[in-house]
Amino acid sequence: MKASDLFVRCLENEGVRYIFGIPGEENADVMISLIDSDIEFVLCRHEQAAAFMADAYGRLTGMPGVCLATLGPGATNLVTGVADANMDRSPLVGIIGQAGTDRLHKESHQNMDAISMFKPISKWAQTITNAATIPEVMRKAFKVAEAEKPGATIVELPEDVAEHSVDEAVRPMPVLKTRRPAADHKAVKQAVDIIASAKRPMILAGNGAVRKRAAKQLRRLARKTGIPVVNTFMGKGAVPRSDKHCLFTMGLQGRDHVNLAIDHCDVVISVGYDLVEYSPSHWNKTPGKKIVHIDFWAAEVDDSYPVAVDVMGDIADALWQINEEINRRFDSDGRLPLYDIDRWAGLRQTILDDFAMEKDDASFPVKPQKILWDVREKIMGPADILLSDVGAHKMWVSRYYQCDEANTCLISNGFCSMGFALPGAIGAKLAFPDRRVMAICGDAGFLMNVQDIETAVRLKLQIVILVWVDGEYGLIKWKQQNAFDGRHCALSFGNPDFELLAKSFGAWGKEVQSAEELVPALEEAFSQQGPAIIAVPVDYAENMKLTQRLGKIELTI
Repeated sequence: MKASDLFVRCLENEGVRYIFGIPGEENADVMISLIDSDIEFVLCRHEQAAAFMADAYGRLTGMPGVCLATLGPGATNLVTGVADANMDRSPLVGIIGQAGTDRLHKESHQNMDAISMFKPISKWAQTITNAATIPEVMRKAFKVAEAEKPGATIVELPEDVAEHSVDEAVRPMPVLKTRRPAADHKAVKQAVDIIASAKRPMILAGNGAVRKRAAKQLRRLARKTGIPVVNTFMGKGAVPRSDKHCLFTMGLQGRDHVNLAIDHCDVVISVGYDLVEYSPSHWNKTPGKKIVHIDFWAAEVDDSYPVAVDVMGDIADALWQINEEINRRFDSDGRLPLYDIDRWAGLRQTILDDFAMEKDDASFPVKPQKILWDVREKIMGPADILLSDVGAHKMWVSRYYQCDEANTCLISNGFCSMGFALPGAIGAKLAFPDRRVMAICGDAGFLMNVQDIETAVRLKLQIVILVWVDGEYGLIKWKQQNAFDGRHCALSFGNPDFELLAKSFGAWGKEVQSAEELVPALEEAFSQQGPAIIAVPVDYAENMKLTQRLGKIELTI
């Protein structure tokens, strides 16, 4: 059997349905072997976009998304997407070609040490030097990528190794699911001691709270104890926005409602919180809090994150153990819930009123708050998937777009990569073809991977890309204005005609001319048989207005 055939059999054995990428001559054998496979190769227009597609696909399905590139510039083009998946905890397996082993030891065409390049931005990276080891390497790549905390792994296959013959007896290794370890029982009891003795506890739900069934147990804990839940940008939907225990999102670096509420707390129960999402120095500004850290890994050491107890293990199981211990101690004498969630009703209503303040605003350019109200309340259903690119719009999406279900709002917030949302929407639509998928991009991030609109057109994918147009790098401007008394460097640029751009790719496009046009345009966009692009001029004068408001908010409890 040819080594490339065995390689593809191993991919099939792992349940791979799609590979996103651009091949080169060094992985031609693998591509020819794929012709006879049920795996669909999604030919992309840039390797970075391919990695973002695999990133989103892996994040949504929990199974590693797979991307492929050739050696040299193909491999270097994958880097940003691979790093994004790794830091945002998305399972991904990257496959890269390489020169023949007979010239790796010397200066030769396109030859570089790609494995060393990928090591700092992946969980594991390995070259296959012996075709007989393909089953072991592939099984490990998928096992490591999917294991908590998930991330990226890289497999490099030199072109001559792909051509080798392998004994027919060599077969893919069985895929056995690994059970994650349970939390230590003493840590669980200590966590319940702290929870039960708190005066003003709060739950902080992070990225890990929306994986591996953790959200179900988190909701049980909130309702059983009467403790409110705040989520990070990446923890949206861990508790539904309609639930009275939901106090929405933290993450803006200002004195927002949620930050003030956390200041008021004496115990924070963090569930699946990655410090890379939002530094504790931004939210833990008052001393004396006890922090209960519940996660797959032990807490990072950070002076602003003093952990009282580390509950380390499978998050869903740890929460289940805590729930059972709470039942054992307090359910028999009718003491549950431990706290009155209605004490937070005033704050919750204040935040809801805040979200709705501009819902009827008809000004143009359109205010960010109005756009997101219309998208959330009139366009996207509970299970539909919204992807946010990185820019000023991400801050608005994070604050105003709340979720009913976990993993229905994907935000790049660990690595914060511009250019993520458009290709990510392609991966999301392939993962869940029956759901509406929308990418919200700034005009800067949109153009960073605009070439893969052609990929969406070719695949006839019904995705909608909503481009917020301001002609500037808006988030950089906003941050500079905050830091330098309103001053900023030159950040303006020109834009294409978005309708003509869409048409040139064979997609549907529209530039809205009023706030009233947005909802009808979005509905028309979702009725197309392929991708649609809507450009909406946005009023980013609201950025500094929000900054000023965040400095004046007072706590309502």
